[in-house]
Amino acid sequence: MRNLARGFVVVLIAIVISGRQPASAWGQEGHTWINEVAAMKLPKSMPIFLHKAADRLGYLGPEPDRWRNQNGEPELKYSQEADHFIDIERWPAEFGDFPAGRYGFMKKLYEKRASMLAAGVPQKEADELLPDKVGFQPYITMEVYERMKVAFREYRHALADKDKKKAAGIENNIILYAGWLGHYVADGSQPLHVSVKYDGWVGDNPNGYVTKHGIHSDFETRFVKENLTLKDFAPLVHEPVQLKNPRQDYVAYLKESNSLVEPLYKIEKAGGFAGKGSAEGREFANKRLAAGAQMLANLWYTAWMESAVDPPDPYAEKKAAAAAATKKTQ
Repeated sequence: MRNLARGFVVVLIAIVISGRQPASAWGQEGHTWINEVAAMKLPKSMPIFLHKAADRLGYLGPEPDRWRNQNGEPELKYSQEADHFIDIERWPAEFGDFPAGRYGFMKKLYEKRASMLAAGVPQKEADELLPDKVGFQPYITMEVYERMKVAFREYRHALADKDKKKAAGIENNIILYAGWLGHYVADGSQPLHVSVKYDGWVGDNPNGYVTKHGIHSDFETRFVKENLTLKDFAPLVHEPVQLKNPRQDYVAYLKESNSLVEPLYKIEKAGGFAGKGSAEGREFANKRLAAGAQMLANLWYTAWMESAVDPPDPYAEKKAAAAAATKKTQ
């Protein structure tokens, strides 16, 4: 545990000095629109208060980016900086799927890094496996998703108990979690938030893609703000469906975004995001914004549906045994 604690300190220090400063995926406009479109597509079976909260949900879309003021709140900024991205290529293929829970994820990376250093690998290369270099995107997303699911469950209980005051308080929590969740889901739909090539091509570059920093913010912020609107991608989003396995489906969604990194660079090379851009560039951006809104709506709906079933009581067997023992003594 002491070694792991030291590792956490390394993460914080590395974030502070790291060159990795991920931009705000989609900027304020894109994050707001994705949350608003997801709210527009909710079925009537979802609680009415969520339908009425579209404006509030939209405002909350950019919320985590408001926590990134280095000069004002540095502790807040650096503690959650790595939540906004996942460099999928850094995750060793030998590890297979991402483990459940961010601490298991960190442990595997620290162990691999330690073995590399012991084998004489240069520290700079081994440090590419520091957790803050890889990113926590799928973990923060599932953590906030499960907060929302728990809140929905408590909301159902309050309604069953006819406790209107308690239900009203829980509604506020659900709206906060739903809007907060939207930020990270939207980050995940932006290909440059799931790749080491997050702001300029790195590695072998036979096709001559742009290597200079700037493509990240130019695509997701400037291009989107100047050329797109909510109405451009809203028709691409349909009513949500319940996900069979939210975690697996979300990781698959991130991997799909990662597969679109090179197509994005190809479009940029052809001038598809310059000025007003090309039809191909606008279509690409609209599809990624729609993908974010669709996944968000699916997660909101899935959290609501899954909250209808209480999880098993971990103490059920002990309670039953105690009850049986009491009955025998009577």
